[in-house]
Amino acid sequence: MYGILKTKMKYKFLKTLILSFLIINLNFSLKAANIPGSFANLAERLMPSVVNISTTQTVVTNSNPFPFEFPPGSPFEDMFKEFGTPQKRKASALGSGFIIDSKGIVVTNNHVIKGAEDILVRVNGDKEYKAKIIGADPLSDIAVLQIESKDKFTPVEFGNSDKARIGDWVIAIGNPFGLGGTVTSGIISARNRAIGLSRYEDYIQTDASINQGNSGGPLFDMDGNVIGINTAILGQSGSIGIGFAIPSNSAKRVIDQLIKYGETKRGWLGVRIQQVTKEIAEAEKLGKPRGALVSSVAQGSPSDKGGIKSGDIILEFDGKPINEMRELPMIVAQTKVGKTVKLKVWRNKKEIYKKIILGRLETSDDFKASKPKQDKSYRIENLKAEFRQLTKKDIQDRKLPMNTTGAVITKIDPDSPINNLAVNNIIIEAQKRKVKTPGDLDNIIKSSIVTKNKTIVIVIYNNQNQKSYIGIKLN
Repeated sequence: MYGILKTKMKYKFLKTLILSFLIINLNFSLKAANIPGSFANLAERLMPSVVNISTTQTVVTNSNPFPFEFPPGSPFEDMFKEFGTPQKRKASALGSGFIIDSKGIVVTNNHVIKGAEDILVRVNGDKEYKAKIIGADPLSDIAVLQIESKDKFTPVEFGNSDKARIGDWVIAIGNPFGLGGTVTSGIISARNRAIGLSRYEDYIQTDASINQGNSGGPLFDMDGNVIGINTAILGQSGSIGIGFAIPSNSAKRVIDQLIKYGETKRGWLGVRIQQVTKEIAEAEKLGKPRGALVSSVAQGSPSDKGGIKSGDIILEFDGKPINEMRELPMIVAQTKVGKTVKLKVWRNKKEIYKKIILGRLETSDDFKASKPKQDKSYRIENLKAEFRQLTKKDIQDRKLPMNTTGAVITKIDPDSPINNLAVNNIIIEAQKRKVKTPGDLDNIIKSSIVTKNKTIVIVIYNNQNQKSYIGIKLN
């Protein structure tokens, strides 16, 4: 009897051991299944749909044609001054894009093709075509091109970027440093990133290697669908594992409008908003900081007509809760022009509702006033030149380090002590002091003159974004 019992216990133990082994092995297999063994098949299928884009434009420069500089005060300065007169030259830029229609419609970044006179699209690494711009939107940094050919092309499909999760595998394909079709892999590192580059920001952050030239290229999920448009990198020295992509869902709305109308049609409320701080939330008995505080209402705007007032806090727009201020402009912009929407508003420490008929942002006075204006030039008499402040847009367009500050040269007199420089050169430092504004530069120059220091050293970015130290002699 004892022997039979012992045998049964051994059998039960063996059965449990085998079952445990199978469960562990199954769990291991499931985990392994989530790790791609190779991206080769996916890359092979997608590469024909990713294009390399090169553009050319005419740039007027006034750069020194010599591989050296004359010492300040040298008699050769006047002799060769005419060689520094403005000259036209062709500049080129490189980027990436992807085909979304068999007829050759290509999506890329606006900054890739901005100011381009000629656009060439290389498909699958061999065939090259001319392309024209169907439409471009600087606010979202998206552009749509049409390849000028009757050939049939291999398009890719958009995926649902809202379903993309932090930790999901992704691959990026593009044209880094002009090297042609290059595949990199990584994961989604974060969602809903804002980095101060554009008006509407909701970037996907990825550690898939993205470098200069990847701009406009696609970010794919493991089904081969586009879930993002690679747009920005952190820093200028190359990939440091922090790249940013425009989510496909928000990009597709812009792309569809550019294809249909050649321009965008965004919803418009007509309010200026600010963040609801902890102190404001406490004062308004709101419970916690949320929503968007209306700081002003444009006269005659949809909000003005709908009864929105300064001091209101918009908590919901068209049924969508506004948790942070920056969410509201994006939600409004994505809503159809002319739609009647309901707003939940916090006013006088209670909730009220207002109905608003949305206007169109692009035709509003508010939008026209917000368009980048030509900055007023600041003249520095001691340099006999004019300057403007470096902007975030300059930094983005020229792909400078994000923390760059400086004064951009807008005009140089013939007898200026900096006439060996060129218009659009950026002075970022003078006498080992950082230049944040043209006024800073002016003060440094004046200070040097007072101390009878007639020769100073400045640091510039030239028009090829090369950093140089230059000595100048003040008059």
